[in-house]
Amino acid sequence: MDEQEVHNETRSVRSLNANVRTSVNFINRTKQSARAWWLDYSGHPVSYGDIGTNELLSMTTYLTHPWVFRASRNGAKLLANQLGVYMPTATTEYEEDEDPKFLDVFITTPVYSLQEYCLVLIRKLVQEEDIGRLEIPEALRGELRQRPDLLKELEVINSNR
Repeated sequence: MDEQEVHNETRSVRSLNANVRTSVNFINRTKQSARAWWLDYSGHPVSYGDIGTNELLSMTTYLTHPWVFRASRNGAKLLANQLGVYMPTATTEYEEDEDPKFLDVFITTPVYSLQEYCLVLIRKLVQEEDIGRLEIPEALRGELRQRPDLLKELEVINSNR
């Protein structure tokens, strides 16, 4: 591995170790099912399933294990405690039986720009094969054809680090 590869490796969003354990409740506050993704030691997303509206996923995880959330239906970005990539924090409170208290982490919908919101709505209403028939600029047709892609988003996050 050359110096550039080492530099890129240390910059990627990924799990680093399993040294300090913590417990979290991922609570879905959106109006849609949310998919939980843990980023493994290589930075690859690993699905931990869907969390229904107002439901929770209780998880034991580690301080250096990043998590991301996406809408189950269309892959749209969701936030965890207002963050695109959630890094767990240490559990500092304990139950009476000395088990650690679970920290609540709220999954919410980000504030989309008007254009982003319109693209999500149009994708919901128009079949992909009918996008070419819409009387809109070609640039918007191209954006409509681009579906949310977690792997591409992670590449962008890593390139900005």
